[in-house]
Amino acid sequence: MDNPVYAYTPPRVILPPRFFPWPWMMALLTVFQLLSASPLLLGGDAPLQLTLPLLLYPVAEWLFLLCLRHIGKQRRLELEVLGLWLSGIGLVISGSIQADYAWRQAAAIGCGMLLYAVMLWVLADPDRAMKLRPVVAAAGIALLVVNLALAGFTNGARNWIFIGGISIQPSELVKLAFIFVGGATLDRLQRTQSITRYLIFAIACVAVLFLIRDFGTALIFFAVFLLIAFLRSGDLRTIALVSVAAVMGAGLVLVFRPYVADRFRGYRHVWENINESGYQQTRVLIYASSGGVFGLGLGNGKLRNVFAASTDLVFGMLCEEWGLLLAFLVPCCYLAMAIFTLRAARQAQSAFYAIIAVSAAGLLLFQASLNIFGITDLLPLTGVTLPFISRGGTSLLAAWGLLAFMKCVRRGA
Repeated sequence: MDNPVYAYTPPRVILPPRFFPWPWMMALLTVFQLLSASPLLLGGDAPLQLTLPLLLYPVAEWLFLLCLRHIGKQRRLELEVLGLWLSGIGLVISGSIQADYAWRQAAAIGCGMLLYAVMLWVLADPDRAMKLRPVVAAAGIALLVVNLALAGFTNGARNWIFIGGISIQPSELVKLAFIFVGGATLDRLQRTQSITRYLIFAIACVAVLFLIRDFGTALIFFAVFLLIAFLRSGDLRTIALVSVAAVMGAGLVLVFRPYVADRFRGYRHVWENINESGYQQTRVLIYASSGGVFGLGLGNGKLRNVFAASTDLVFGMLCEEWGLLLAFLVPCCYLAMAIFTLRAARQAQSAFYAIIAVSAAGLLLFQASLNIFGITDLLPLTGVTLPFISRGGTSLLAAWGLLAFMKCVRRGA
């Protein structure tokens, strides 16, 4: 009997009309990037390690898209343009804080582009993708085990490995394995209506994340697991049962590991602890609102002097220095990516591609929400990064990997 994943016959792909072709989008994006980076580029004492990445990045963007169009045969590149726009914002913000951050961020973006192209090639062949399922699952568990064995405590968590002056956060890369393994086991789950195997894999991942105290990523993994499980089975009772079990498990963790509760104790009480547990959120709320609609200008903000300004608090910097208007466009960009994915999933090559694409979009939206709402005290502060924009190599790699999952839902789209 043929595998149902390959026996699936997708409907004819009908692409919407091109009201605004990608070359025009890129032309506007290039102008925007040069204008936004002009305070750094025109500075008389700006070092070469800052100006060179900022000038080369627009060139790299055009080359990347032209290669995708003519070599990769991709017909629609609007999704990639959005990813490049967000990544460019992160590049300028990182470089404005410290000059050598620009080179590191630019190198991470380049690696993300390369990973994106490789993943598109791998996912283009369903047989090739399915054969990689056990390898990817083993690699994901291995990364977390290595993280548990080698990482030391940094800011209360053991989620960073330092090798030769380079820091790596394995849990960011495991997000890709988590989604891929979930989608690749679809054929068996369709026959048995069971999520046992993936449940074991998910529990192993989340358990290690709790051991290394990376609670924000553990929460993301659990949300994605619920999404994948529902997309596979459509059984709300199963999802409810798993959710109840997770809540009970979280309660036991809080009882036997009370330090976990300390991470969330300041939630909704930041103004009562303005110089202690609420220090970061109160500064974000004060400085972000002071930026007004159009911002104070690059380098003129005060939030950049607060710890984790270019990582966890980067959305606050965006509000303060770039303005609330542009900052509002960032979550709209994530939402646009998700809408593209949901619409494209209706015409997916197979259920496998639909599931990994929708799961990736869900993860992107959920993580962005945790970051934005966490630093503004609408949700507990979890310390997760803002996709594409926060400074960090592994975070950028994971974001571009998620984009590849969303793109592959329609072959050649």
